[in-house]
Amino acid sequence: MAFVMDWVYGALSFLGLYQKSAKILFLGLDNAGKTTLLHMLKDDRMAIHQPTIHPTMEELNIGNIKFRTFDLGGHTQARRVWQDYFTTVDAVVFLVDASAAWRFEESATELQSLLGSDELADVPFLILGNKVDIPEAVSDEELRFQLGLSGLTTGQDGGDLGGVRPIEVFMCSVKMRQGYGAGFNWLANYLS
Repeated sequence: MAFVMDWVYGALSFLGLYQKSAKILFLGLDNAGKTTLLHMLKDDRMAIHQPTIHPTMEELNIGNIKFRTFDLGGHTQARRVWQDYFTTVDAVVFLVDASAAWRFEESATELQSLLGSDELADVPFLILGNKVDIPEAVSDEELRFQLGLSGLTTGQDGGDLGGVRPIEVFMCSVKMRQGYGAGFNWLANYLS
């Protein structure tokens, strides 16, 4: 257990979340990798997970770190309760299976609905194009286009945006432990 806590402390420090408190929603369609990512962040383990049927919350408290994540599931019925969790949310991590082109339109519809929500108007959005290790995965540019984000993203440098809501796409492979660290590091710039 001490190893896991040391790893989590190190991971959160690396991800820029040290001494920060945040409520982060993990959203996206079913099978995008939300639960897998959450477990990778929690205890650095890769496992096969059943589809998320009920919303789950993971909270990590290590020293001055308080990191709460909510995995709300992505199947059609689960999406109906997403808005119940918008209150006092600090960030949204929206995962998309970058290898499932047949689901891009559905992902775009859900993402655009979230971006248009008054309750989330000032909330930073980290969009993770997951599963880039699969040959059918699209490029960063193609994913932006398919999700209707061309011209809307704010840059990966994490700088001051002068009141503009931070929105950015990072391509990743949760399975290969690649890419999402840079995304969370970017997101940490916009968490209080």
